[in-house]
Amino acid sequence: MTTYPYDLTGPIGSSAILGLIALSTDETVEQDFWHMFPQRDVAVYISRVAAGAELNPDTIATMAGHITGAASLFPTSLDFDTISYACTSGTTLIGEDRVADLVREGAKTRNVTNPLTASVAALRALGATRLGVVSPYIATVADAIRDAFVARGFEVPKTLSFGEELEARVARIDPKSIQAAALEIGRDPEVDAVFLSCTNLRTMDIIDALEDELGKPVVSSNQALAWHMAQLAGCTAGPNAPGKLFRL
Repeated sequence: MTTYPYDLTGPIGSSAILGLIALSTDETVEQDFWHMFPQRDVAVYISRVAAGAELNPDTIATMAGHITGAASLFPTSLDFDTISYACTSGTTLIGEDRVADLVREGAKTRNVTNPLTASVAALRALGATRLGVVSPYIATVADAIRDAFVARGFEVPKTLSFGEELEARVARIDPKSIQAAALEIGRDPEVDAVFLSCTNLRTMDIIDALEDELGKPVVSSNQALAWHMAQLAGCTAGPNAPGKLFRL
């Protein structure tokens, strides 16, 4: 065998290195991130955290014990610009600070975010104060998300939920059904922005149409998460990222 000399170069992701911790049951968030970050100078690494087939307060509490392990599966040679834990309801019930601590125990990163923190930042950037929230989940989970926004200074005069508990079914909710729910809640004059909660909802293809019809900002968990990660990392999303949020 002949040993051939070689040169070393920097890591993939010359503009930013991002890490996404997705639920093992999530079929949507990873696909959405490829859509929003198609450029080669932004590297997106995916890990998965064990999650139950049903999403309720008990399974979320169990999931907290696996977040650090999921973060530790990222390449240890990398210094991440931003890592996110991609679960809106999970963050709401576990707590933003605890999620950040659990992620940092497993990986090196300058920033940690999640869909709740990201959505609050996004909605404030858009000037929203009165939210209509669409959630796929049962009341014990959906109500906690509403209460989290209220605790952060938003009014939430309207909420709608599909009342679903099985993650496999959440991922298959037809975007047309999500769009119809968003239109119903967004047409209410008490609402000045619509939030589509859950990283497993398929929202990327309906946000622009909803904003055009409603004349109001529409923010989804995955859209806000990508926007906030880019903000923290100092990079930009690709041209296909939807919504007024990416045109600020």
